[in-house]
Amino acid sequence: MPTRTAAQRRHEAAAAYQEYVRTCPTQRLLGRLSDKWASLVLVTLADGGRRYGELSREVPGASQKMLTQTLRALERDGLLERAVTPAVPVRVDYRLTPLGRSLVDLLSTINGWAYRHMAEVETARAEYDARREPVGAGVG
Repeated sequence: MPTRTAAQRRHEAAAAYQEYVRTCPTQRLLGRLSDKWASLVLVTLADGGRRYGELSREVPGASQKMLTQTLRALERDGLLERAVTPAVPVRVDYRLTPLGRSLVDLLSTINGWAYRHMAEVETARAEYDARREPVGAGVG
């Protein structure tokens, strides 16, 4: 077996770590939940099922395309279900699954944390920004 250089070992370790991150359940789920529309839809549905039109009014700012993509992704992940009722026009309702409902408590905790600490975060951001030298300053 040939010996490997330190650079080769670092490259192999980096590749192994990247594969771990790619397949890590936490990373895969956080990617979905970090989408602002996903969390807003889940929290909105916590109070009960909604029709598409109701969701679009209660999740302002989401385009029709983004809301549709978000609903499909959450359905694919098993967090909500879509029920179609044949009528004229067709009625489509969305509601949380038990799996989705179990996630709402966590989102509510995060929401509560944000309300309690956002002023501190904003202060920290302002202090950080004030310490940063603007790009190009001092050159001349």
